[in-house]
Amino acid sequence: MKGDEASQRPYRMAARAEAAAATAERILDAAVEMFTERPYEDVSLDLIAAESGVTKRTLLRRFESKEALFGVAMQRAVGEMVAHRDAAPVGDVHGAVANVVGQYERWGTNRLRLLAQEDRIPVVAEWVQGGRAYHWDWVARVFAPQLAGLRGAARKRRVAALVALTDVYTWKLLRRDLGLSRADTERTLIDLIDKLEGHD
Repeated sequence: MKGDEASQRPYRMAARAEAAAATAERILDAAVEMFTERPYEDVSLDLIAAESGVTKRTLLRRFESKEALFGVAMQRAVGEMVAHRDAAPVGDVHGAVANVVGQYERWGTNRLRLLAQEDRIPVVAEWVQGGRAYHWDWVARVFAPQLAGLRGAARKRRVAALVALTDVYTWKLLRRDLGLSRADTERTLIDLIDKLEGHD
């Protein structure tokens, strides 16, 4: 009998580990959703616990605090965003625009929510600043062929223009405020980027 129990122990441990991982996924899914839908100060651990079907005690045992949970949730979300953005083709304006618009279609609401809070919540500001730095680096890498030959102030202006054209606020203006379709939003951005290059 003892031998049977010993042989079953690894299976039980594996099942518990899988259950714990599934619980963590539910908590993180709920956290990302709540931090996207509501201001940081309106998101409580009680709310996230209820949304993910666990007790607040379980949540705290795993993540320790609201700030810690926010950090892990954002790390997970940013990992997905970066994997998507890093797949953008270098030098292909159409492909780069489709890539960044696709990300905003999925994550634009989240990005806009965080940007609206960066001036009052330090932990949010840290993630926003990191995203801003990544976006500049992404533009410089993906549009490297379009930037070739530019130096000094001319290069800085061109990078700034590309950063602005591919920014989430530009997507919001075209898609939400002006009501363009996704396809027309992409077409508009491509036309504007082509004009930077002097294309008709």
